[in-house]
Amino acid sequence: MVVGGLIAWRVGLRPELVAFLYLGVVGTALGFVDVALKRLPDPLTLSSYPIGVALLGAAAPFVEDGGGRFVAALVGLAALWALFAVQWFCFPNALGFGDVKLSGVLGLYLGWFGTDAWVLGVFSMFLLGGLYSIGLLVLRRAGRKETIPFGPFMLLGALVGVVAYA
Repeated sequence: MVVGGLIAWRVGLRPELVAFLYLGVVGTALGFVDVALKRLPDPLTLSSYPIGVALLGAAAPFVEDGGGRFVAALVGLAALWALFAVQWFCFPNALGFGDVKLSGVLGLYLGWFGTDAWVLGVFSMFLLGGLYSIGLLVLRRAGRKETIPFGPFMLLGALVGVVAYA
């Protein structure tokens, strides 16, 4: 409810609001599941690709420069998915493939608001996850080989990008 309110406040009553509220609902569910199970379930992540593309595509004709925003969203999807896929390929123990699957969805939504939102969102993902990991190490609640669910930090980072540039 808090996430939805924050998104509605920043995006406003614009055609793309439905798409971003969808992301807020699914993202909240994914965050809780990832914390509890250290998994990002395919039915939620993979279905978010066609749903996100359809919702943003439907909004595009009614938004100023909607065609350009939609293309930027698709580029954002591909770029963030590729960034995470390369990381997973190079360091498969450092990142789960569920994170790779989620990354494209978040890249889609961040791309809608442009390069600055995309960069801020991606930077925030790694900053928040890194700060949390450092905190665990400093407090001796985890060791260097410990894994954390990264999905919630990806989702929070994307929320930062959306809230800052909506």
